[in-house]
Amino acid sequence: MVYLNKKIVDLQQFAKEKHKEYANAKPFPNIVIDDFFEEEFLSKVLNEFPDLSTKSEINVFNNLNEKKLGTKGEADFGEYTKLICHYLNSQPILEFLQELTGITETLLPDPYFYGGGYHEIKPGGYLKIHADFNKHNKTGLDRRINLLVYLNKDWEESYGGFFELWDENMVSAQRKLLPIFNRVAIFSTTDFSYHGHPDPLTCPPDRSRKSIALYYYTNGRPASELNEGEHSTLFVNRKGKPKDIAPPKTLVPKLTSAVKNFTPPIIFNLLKKIIK
Repeated sequence: MVYLNKKIVDLQQFAKEKHKEYANAKPFPNIVIDDFFEEEFLSKVLNEFPDLSTKSEINVFNNLNEKKLGTKGEADFGEYTKLICHYLNSQPILEFLQELTGITETLLPDPYFYGGGYHEIKPGGYLKIHADFNKHNKTGLDRRINLLVYLNKDWEESYGGFFELWDENMVSAQRKLLPIFNRVAIFSTTDFSYHGHPDPLTCPPDRSRKSIALYYYTNGRPASELNEGEHSTLFVNRKGKPKDIAPPKTLVPKLTSAVKNFTPPIIFNLLKKIIK
């Protein structure tokens, strides 16, 4: 099975050639690679992409910060989607990403596809600007890299759905990417790598914004990449739009082990449900 574009003869050499571009990119390390996969193969992946709104075991996000759909694990993956996702979690890709990014800690894949896998945004949907959760919920490993594969053929600019990378001060988007078919975006995830698809999707009602997301982890990370301890997704307001996102749930940091020790279990469990 041929996965990659035949023009990429040596994946490691390709990573070495692209390392400086990745490391020096603004507003944080990232790269965009068009036609990364063999087109016929990726078309088969697209052809089996399901309408996620018809599936029962999916993540449904519908709030002020995000309006999107995503799979849980690989149960809904088709044959070719399993092939591409397992390949993207394999040794050659891990070594490619290690060389490309310059990360010195050993990169590890996520066979659970926690937060990853199929992503779909319907007309009117969005994902506000944010920094990603920084720990895997099962392994406790540190999230370091995102790899996004876009699957939208004949996608017009008028449809919107731009993937935006924002500066640390949230003044402006430093890079905007149209989510066109066979476009791959790779970027480093830190507490300051703000990104998203913040404006409602304006594509026709019979279209949707489709992508596959892969995340990569290490055991430990540089302290310079952190602004606080373990956290879930951190949504942030764009400058000039103070009500862009829902306010943070201030009860979260208060639910420490000390609170648990002095709170009746029935009340503590109720608080956890409220703030989820």
